[in-house]
Amino acid sequence: MTDTTWTDGDGYTVPVPGADPAAHGGGLAVTRWGGGPGTPVLAVHGITANGHSFARLAAELSGLGGPPLIAPDLRGRGRSAHLAGPHGLAAHADDMAAVLDAHGIGDTVLVGHSMGAFVACLAAVRHPDRVSGVLLVDGGHGLPAPPGTDIDAVLGPAMARLRMTFEGPDHYRDFWRRHPAFEGRWNTWVDHYVLRDLTGEPPAMRSACDEEAVRADGEQVLADPDALGAVHRLPCPARLLWTARGLMDESPGLYTRERLAGLPEDLVTVELPDDNHYSPLFSSTAVLVAQQVHALVQQSVQVQGEL
Repeated sequence: MTDTTWTDGDGYTVPVPGADPAAHGGGLAVTRWGGGPGTPVLAVHGITANGHSFARLAAELSGLGGPPLIAPDLRGRGRSAHLAGPHGLAAHADDMAAVLDAHGIGDTVLVGHSMGAFVACLAAVRHPDRVSGVLLVDGGHGLPAPPGTDIDAVLGPAMARLRMTFEGPDHYRDFWRRHPAFEGRWNTWVDHYVLRDLTGEPPAMRSACDEEAVRADGEQVLADPDALGAVHRLPCPARLLWTARGLMDESPGLYTRERLAGLPEDLVTVELPDDNHYSPLFSSTAVLVAQQVHALVQQSVQVQGEL
């Protein structure tokens, strides 16, 4: 198993459309981990998450010999919370192309978790020459939602958290420790991820997530035809890892074998039977996720070699 010592990675910003160079940060906040060989993988986080959700995956990739991993905080989240619109999944997808431009990367594999999986699919469709493969982690495949479904009803406590205040970091840790998805699963990776989301000063700290951005993105995950259809139009190799348990550690989770029926036949699906929606990125399952990234990188190289 990979050494579980936390590493901060290299943090910086990259220019994206609409960002004011003179404003705080001046662009999209990005973290890069790993100095190994190979084209860096680009990772896209979930709707109320941040780029540090991929720190353990980066460590596991490093343990396998690379490649490096780049993970931005999306607009309205983490250290990119200051960025105003445009909101929406297409804006995030185009931001991913801007991140690749800033690093001089022609094309690479995208990893997307939850909402980030929808962004990864949409980025591949909108920028087919920039994405050589897509790994989806418990997301990317839209499920029918009744008309008028509100994102609060889907995300529940995650949305309520955006309106809460916390006395300090320990209070915020306690909130997350009580979350069913993390109960008994707390480790250094979760701790750093959670604290990256905390902003303000005691005793009135809060989540860095911009509720307006979260709502705009959530509405598209539920109902936008371009976002929901992107997984069926992927121009590159793709894999979907799905968890047996959901956001609150309930069973079943977002997906079941029946709910995945109708996906393209060449999209490989792998069940993670011991995980909930959050846990694959923080638990020892991250080793398997890293192996899937490596397999997809090799598959993408093979496909390009045959063209």
